[in-house]
This record gives sequence, structure tokens and C-alpha cells, in this order.
Amino acid sequence: MSTTAEAATKARQNNTHTAKASKAGKAKPGARKGKARSRVAQAAPRASVVRAVPDSAEPAKLTPVSINAAAPARPSANLAAASSASGTSFGQLYGLHHTQDPLDLKSSVALVMDQDTNEVVFAKNSEAVLPIASLTKLMTAMVMVEAKLPLEETISVTSDDVDTEKNSSSRLAVGATLTRGELLHLALMSSENRAAHALGRTYPGGLPAFVVAMNAKARSLGMADTRYVDPTGLNSGNQSSAKDLASLVKAAYQQPLIRELSTSHEYAVRVGRREVQFHNTNSLVRNPAWDIGLQKTGYIVEAGRCLVMQAKMAGRKFIMVFLDSTGKYSRQADAERVRRWIESATQKGALSSLPHNKIQS
Repeated sequence: MSTTAEAATKARQNNTHTAKASKAGKAKPGARKGKARSRVAQAAPRASVVRAVPDSAEPAKLTPVSINAAAPARPSANLAAASSASGTSFGQLYGLHHTQDPLDLKSSVALVMDQDTNEVVFAKNSEAVLPIASLTKLMTAMVMVEAKLPLEETISVTSDDVDTEKNSSSRLAVGATLTRGELLHLALMSSENRAAHALGRTYPGGLPAFVVAMNAKARSLGMADTRYVDPTGLNSGNQSSAKDLASLVKAAYQQPLIRELSTSHEYAVRVGRREVQFHNTNSLVRNPAWDIGLQKTGYIVEAGRCLVMQAKMAGRKFIMVFLDSTGKYSRQADAERVRRWIESATQKGALSSLPHNKIQS
């Protein structure tokens, strides 16, 4: 080969090596960016939204929704201390309020279930275990009704029934004497803490036996996420999940007395020489747009605003659970949002249940 040809060949080889090196050099920064994006994705808050997607050929449908953000399975003692110190709920400390949902609910936890079929049509952090405040009194009522203790028997409020947990007020003065039935009425309708405590205190075997009975009933209903420590709900150790509470509401609905007392608008009792009027803590029972068969509200700082209800909407019976809601009236507003959603979806013939999602009872 001539000298000129050899030089040309070497030049072509050098150009080829240079081009390959240049391409390789450009690929490396791209690879680093890919890894960086991967790390960012992994660091993002873990939340999943499961939503049925309608066929584009069909009319738009309002489909069932399931939204879940990661949260510890069971609140810790340290969390209770942090909640009390900061004045924020467990759900806020968990970051559950960052979970977005298409109904823009103010409750960090929600569940809506068809009462007859157990089919869930809406679920938001429904397995998160949180304090439940006075929703506890629904189980208090279940134990009392099933114990079949005489409702006409009189019980006196004592200093033992005074709240030293949260120092909440009460219009039932120490020494006031009411029947067991009246105490049950006030506990369910007005969430009266001294009434609920007196019911547990006078249970056969006393308060410890009553709490044991509460937890035993929870186990019999399959409420694996639930634990009770007192009959009032003032202690943040009373904890449950939305799916467990839906099972409790369904069971409690089978008791006509609980249905009647929990939805009563108002009730007057004689305390000493005067008559004291009590009202329902849930304003929706007085709203003619609602057909409510059972309800219970609850609030302590650690739990936020809570509400469970059984209501008839769009010709079907639904159980609704709202936990850790922010704002005094936000839990009722969330119930209104759900009702409008269900009625709208039913009119369009678009309401169905989440795939493979039923609560066992």
C-alpha cells in the first residue's frame, strides 16, 4: 500500500474512534439524569389511586374510587404525646391530609359502603388506624343493649364519672340520678361523656369488665384493627379503621333502640330541680333532605372531627365513615359531598362498586 493510502486509512480509523468516544461521552450524563429521576420518584410520598377508567366510546362515568396513602399500622405512644403537645391530630402527623380525592373531602379517612351488599363505592385511607373519639360510644351502646340490663334502673352520676382525661364539661352534675335508658339516650344522641362512663361503671364487674366486653364484641365482628380502653372515647387509645367502623355501624343498625336514640333530635331530662334539654350533635338528623337511620359523631384533638352514619340515598342504603376531618362542620359537609356524588352517579346509571372490594361481616 502506498504511503498516501496508508495515511488516508489511518485518518478514517482515527475519525471513527473519535466519533464513538464522543457518543459514549454524551451517553453518560443522560444515564446520570435517569438515575436522578429514579431517586426523586422513589422519594415521593407513597399514595395510590385506584380508579376504574371508562371506555372512551362510552359516556363519561362517575366511577368508584379507592385512595390510600402509606401510614403505620398502629399509632404509637410517642405519637399521642406529639399530638397533645402540638394540638394536631394523628392523621395530620401521619400526613394523611395530603391525600387528594376527586370529591375534595376534608376528612383524611373516608369509606362509603352499600349496606345490603357490603360493596365499597368510595375508600380513602380506609385501613389507617386512628383514634375514634366518641364513635367509641356506639360500641358502648352495643354492649349495653346486648347485656339486656334493665333500662328503668336508676343510676347516679358520681365523681368517678368526671372527665380527668380531657377535662371536658358536662351538664350532668355529680349526684344527678337518671335511668339507664336516659343515660344511653344522652350518650348516643348528645355524646354525653359522664353518661357513657356511668353506663360502663355500673356494668356487672365494673369498668374493667365493660372494656373487656367491648373488645370481645369487636373481635366477634371481625374488627381486627380496633381496640377500646374506655366507654367514652376521651382516651386516644380507643382506635379503629374506617373499614372496621363500617362493620360496627352495620351491626349496630340491627338494634332498633340504637337507631332510635342515635337519631333523636332532642331530649330533656330532670337534673335536680331543673329540666335540662339536650340536642343531637349531628345537625344532619334535622335536615329533611336526609333519611338517616343511625349516626354518631366524635371529636378529640387526636382524632379530629369524626362521623359515622347509615343513610338512604338514591334508593339504596349506605354506610358512611368519616375520620379526622378538619373544621367544625367539615364532616357534615363531606357527607353532603358524598350524597350529591351518589345521587348524580345513580341518575346517570354509573354507580358501581370497587373491583373485588367487599367488607366481610
